[in-house]
Amino acid sequence: MPLARLTGLVSKAFLPKPPDSIAVAVSGGSDSMALLHLMHDLCDRHATRLFAVTVNHGLREGAAAEARQVAEHCAQLGIPHETLIWTDWDGKGNLQAEARDARYRRMAEWAGSLGIRSIVVGHTADDQAETVLMRLARRAGVDGLSAMPPRTMRYGIDWVRPLLSATREELRMYLRQRGIGWSDDPSNDDIRYVRIKARKALAALQDLGIDATGLAVVAGQMRDARVALDWQTFLAARELARVTAGAVVLDERRLRIQPEEIQRRLLVRALIWISGSDYPPRRNAVATLVAALRGGQAATVDGCLALRVGEDIWICREHAAVRDLRADPDALWDGRWRLRASDENRTRDGLHIAALGPEGIAQCADWRAAGLPLQVLQSTPAVWRDDTLVAAPLAGNDQNWHAALESDEETFFAGLLSH
Repeated sequence: MPLARLTGLVSKAFLPKPPDSIAVAVSGGSDSMALLHLMHDLCDRHATRLFAVTVNHGLREGAAAEARQVAEHCAQLGIPHETLIWTDWDGKGNLQAEARDARYRRMAEWAGSLGIRSIVVGHTADDQAETVLMRLARRAGVDGLSAMPPRTMRYGIDWVRPLLSATREELRMYLRQRGIGWSDDPSNDDIRYVRIKARKALAALQDLGIDATGLAVVAGQMRDARVALDWQTFLAARELARVTAGAVVLDERRLRIQPEEIQRRLLVRALIWISGSDYPPRRNAVATLVAALRGGQAATVDGCLALRVGEDIWICREHAAVRDLRADPDALWDGRWRLRASDENRTRDGLHIAALGPEGIAQCADWRAAGLPLQVLQSTPAVWRDDTLVAAPLAGNDQNWHAALESDEETFFAGLLSH
C-alpha cells in the first residue's frame, strides 16, 4: 500500500483537521508503531499536539522492556509518552477480554486527566477478519458480524480507527521502507487464545480466496445492513414505544406485526437501556423472553422484567436486581434515577434512596391511583428513613420529592441509532 494511501486514510479520519490535542495507543507492535508514525506526520502538518500511551498488563516478562522501547522511540520523535500499569486481574474470567476492557478504561482515565478527548487505535483489516471468524464460531448475527466502526464513544473518549482497510502486512511494509522496527508479542503464537486460532485459520483459508481484505469487505457490508436495521427499529419504536416511569412500554399488537428481527432488536435495546449493561443479552435469552410473552407469561433477563399488561408489554427493572441498592438522597440511584426535594433546604439527615419494593407499597395506600403495574412500581426509587417510607414520587406519595431519569425518553430513542 503506497505511503500516500496510508497517509490519506489517517487524514480522512480527521477531516477537516485533527483536534488541538490527540493521543495514540502504542503497544510496540507493527500496527501501532505504523500508526504512531502516521499520526506524527499528520499532527506535525496541522500543529496538533500528539501524546502516546502504552498499557503494560504485567502478564509477560518482556512487557516492561517493550514499553520502555516505545517510550524511547517516542522521545526521539518528541512525543510525550506515558506507560500505564494494570495488575488487577484476579485469575477469573476471560483474560484477554478483561485486559482489553481494563486497557480502554485506564487509557480513558489518563486522557481525561489531560483534557484529551480522542485516542487513535491501530485496528486493521486483519483484526476485522479475525473478529468475523471468531463470531462465526459463536453463530453471530448481523450485529456480531458487522465491521468495527471507524469511531466509537466509550468511557467519554472518541476512539478512532483510521487503518481498518489496511492489512497488517501492508503496515509492516511501510515500516520496513522507513527502517522502523517493532516488537513481536510471543502470545501472538499462543494457540490457547481464540484470536490466535482465528489468525492461523485465516492463513489456511487463503487458498479459497478468503483473506483479510475480503472478510473486512463482508464485515463492512454487514455494518451497512446493521445501520439499515437500526433505522427501521427506530422508526418502529417511534410508532409503538413510549417510556413511562423508567419502563419501556410497547404496543403489543403493533409490535407483533413487525418483522421478527425488528421485534428482537427493539426488545434488546429496551433491555440494555433499562439495565445499563454494556452488552446485549444472549440471543437465546431473548428468544426465551419472547416465547414467554407470547404465552402470556412474564420473564426476566439481565436484571429486567418483561410482562404483558392489557394490550401492552412493559419492560422494567426487576425488583430483585435493585432490592439491595442504597444511595444518598442527592446521588444517582441504579445508574439512572435522581430524586430531588422541591424544598432544597429540607434536611436530608438519615435519609436514603432505595427501591420502593413490597414494603413501600404496603405504606402507599393509594398506589393504584398512579396507574402503573405493581411490578413496575416496586422497582422505582423511593425515599426512606430506616424502614419508614418518606416519599414515593412515582407511586402517588411524592411528599414534594421529584424523581427524574438521568437519560430520558429521547435518549432511549436516540440510542436505537447510535449504538
